Amino acid sequence: MQEQISTVAFIGLGVMGYPMAGHLARAGLTVRVYNRSEAKAKAWAEQFGGSHHATPAEAAQGADLVLVCVGNDNDVRQVTTGEQGALSGMRAGSLLVDHTTASADLAQELDAACRARSIGFIDAPVSGGQQGAENGVLTIMCGGQQADYECARPVLDHYARAISLMGPAGSGQLTKMVNQICIAGLVQGLAEGLHFAERAGLDQQQVIDVISKGAAGSWQMENRHKTMIADEYEHGFAVDWMRKDLGICLEQARRLQARLPVTALVDQFYGDVQVMGGGRWDTSSLLRRLRGHGH
Repeated sequence: MQEQISTVAFIGLGVMGYPMAGHLARAGLTVRVYNRSEAKAKAWAEQFGGSHHATPAEAAQGADLVLVCVGNDNDVRQVTTGEQGALSGMRAGSLLVDHTTASADLAQELDAACRARSIGFIDAPVSGGQQGAENGVLTIMCGGQQADYECARPVLDHYARAISLMGPAGSGQLTKMVNQICIAGLVQGLAEGLHFAERAGLDQQQVIDVISKGAAGSWQMENRHKTMIADEYEHGFAVDWMRKDLGICLEQARRLQARLPVTALVDQFYGDVQVMGGGRWDTSSLLRRLRGHGH
């Protein structure tokens, strides 16, 4: 494995990938990008001065490290092991890092595919949302081998506040599942509290000012209460993506015989929000479900 990484490829320029790749270009790395819609890749290259490429394989050519940040398991397969996928352009001794929130099975599958080509692999899902990506303060949970992790870490540092190696391939994804499980019930609890305060005729802002200083305080309360009270849900992680993630959690839980009754229930509540037309609203929109459409 090379000590110094100078050229990287970034596959997937969505709300997370676009700013993440930007941090790498700003840090002086040579960045080669690929995105499904080429207009986005062109715009990125114009803004940050990297190069954009027609296929993941082409973007990966000559890269020391290839980073992927796309939608789901199938999207990851398409851009890595698929025809024209990044692996076909990568050389032995290089490294693949997958930032997509995906299944632990996929991580193990990619790990095996990379090993067969003498390429290192790390599953590295992130937490911190669009804001975290733009401000370069993401939390990154990694699965893979220590040597590969040490090699990738200086690059990931450009957009992370905290990075941890959690264990072998798949461990990063399993840790991200824990993250989503912990958030699901918490957001529902916050929504119920605000809904109750409103029905009780209390000043919701005043209530939060008091209780946020105590045991009820949380990141969600701190960062989402104002927009929830205002009934605005255009701030961050979409319900559609949360349902994808919770689906992965619940599937894994069945296999592990782990019981997630609250997570399963909140997943259904998010299903209700989708039926209300809120698939693109952020996850705090559980409150709108309680208020009913017209509130």
